[in-house]
Amino acid sequence: MAQIKRALAMGFFDGVHIGHAALLEKARQRAAELDAVPSVLSFDVHPDNLVFNRETRLINDARGREEIIRRCFGIDNIVFLHFNRHIMNMPWEDFAEHIIEELNVCCFVVGYDFTFGRGGEGNGSKLRSYCAERGISCDIIDPVMLDGQIVSSTLIRGLIENGEIEQANRFLGHPHCLADTVHSGYHIGRKLDAPTINMFFPDGVIVPRHGVYAAKVVLPGGETYPAVTNIGIRPTFSSDGKVSVESHLIGFEGNLYGVPTRIDFYHFIRPEVKFESFDELSAQIRKDAETAAAFFEEQV
Repeated sequence: MAQIKRALAMGFFDGVHIGHAALLEKARQRAAELDAVPSVLSFDVHPDNLVFNRETRLINDARGREEIIRRCFGIDNIVFLHFNRHIMNMPWEDFAEHIIEELNVCCFVVGYDFTFGRGGEGNGSKLRSYCAERGISCDIIDPVMLDGQIVSSTLIRGLIENGEIEQANRFLGHPHCLADTVHSGYHIGRKLDAPTINMFFPDGVIVPRHGVYAAKVVLPGGETYPAVTNIGIRPTFSSDGKVSVESHLIGFEGNLYGVPTRIDFYHFIRPEVKFESFDELSAQIRKDAETAAAFFEEQV
C-alpha cells in the first residue's frame, strides 16, 4: 500500500489558539490542493522543559490539544514526537529529512517564529529553502494580531491564570476547556441538593484563577448542560490544599462517575470563598446557578 502524502503543520500548538488556527487552516487548504492528508506534528512535552531546564505550565496537555484539533479543525492525523535529548541535539537538516521521509511530507506549514534542531538553528526560512530543493512546498504563517497584540500561548496563559476567561477565549477562538473522566468525590454537593461532578487538571497544566465560573459541560454523546464550576481547594470542607474542579450541572439528573466529560469555561463569576455553614454555601450555589443561567441567556 502506498504511503499517504501529508500536508504537515508543525508546532507545539498549546491552547490551539487563533494563531495556530491559521496554520491548521492552511494545512487543510494545501492538502486539498495536493490530494494529501492534512496532518499535525507536535511534541508530547514542551521543548523548553529540556532546553532551558524549566517547567512550562501548559494550557492543555497533549490529549487536550489533540481533542481540540480534531473537534475544531477536523484534522485526525496527529503525530506526537517525544522531545528528548536526541531530538534536541539533532541538526536541523537531519530533523527535516527524518520528518520528510517518515511522514511522506509534500508540504510543510509553520509559524513565523517556529524553530527546530540543535540550538534552535532551524527556522521557517531555512526549511523553505531546504524543501524547495526537494520539490516540497513550505508555507510560513505571519503572526496573527488581536487588540494590537500578537496572539501567543504565553499571553493566553496569563489571562487564564488571572481569571480573564472571556478575553482568553477571544484569543483562543474557542472556550478554554478541560477534558477528564468524572471522579467520585465527597458527595457533599448531593447533601446540599446541588449534586456535582468532580474532575482534575492534569499535572503540568495551568490552573485558572480559583473561583466560580459559568461553564458548559459536554457529555460523550454531545449533550450539553450549563453549569456552575468551582475551581479551587474547597476551603469550606477541606484543608488538604488539593485543587479540584467541581461542576453543578443545571437541569441534569443522573450519575456520571467514570464518564469522559469536557468542561468549557465561559465567564468568571466570583472568587472562591470559605462559608460558615452548609446552608450558606447551598444558598450561594443557587445564586451562582442563576448568574450562570442569566449569562448564557444573554449570549443567545
